Amino acid sequence: MFIALLSVTFLLAVLVSWIIARMFQSRLQSILDRIIDDEISSAWTRYLTFAIYVVGVSSGVRVWEFEKYLSPTVPGGIVAKLTPEVWTLEIYRAIIGTLQGVAWMLLVFFIFALLAYVIVRGRELKPGKKTTV
Repeated sequence: MFIALLSVTFLLAVLVSWIIARMFQSRLQSILDRIIDDEISSAWTRYLTFAIYVVGVSSGVRVWEFEKYLSPTVPGGIVAKLTPEVWTLEIYRAIIGTLQGVAWMLLVFFIFALLAYVIVRGRELKPGKKTTV
């Protein structure tokens, strides 16, 4: 039963990460094309997609929390049971954890992308340079 719960939460975290990666792929590519303006931007987009999966799975599948289903939390205590209510709660935690982890990662990326955009735009607007809009 424990292996099934671990597998289900892993698959859910991958699925949620895939959905997020698909939703943001074109936006990430256009931001990186604008900032980097080189063919290496596609490599950075692939790296960010990979990072979405890594952060999503590591945030959604909380292995250290699953230890309570294998051994008692206190010596002489009882091992937690995997009831349908616990499954529902763990699935909910996996989805929310994945969303939360990826949201923080994308927030940090967009903050740095905004700073990079301001720098790139500032260089384009310097006197003597042709502006491209």
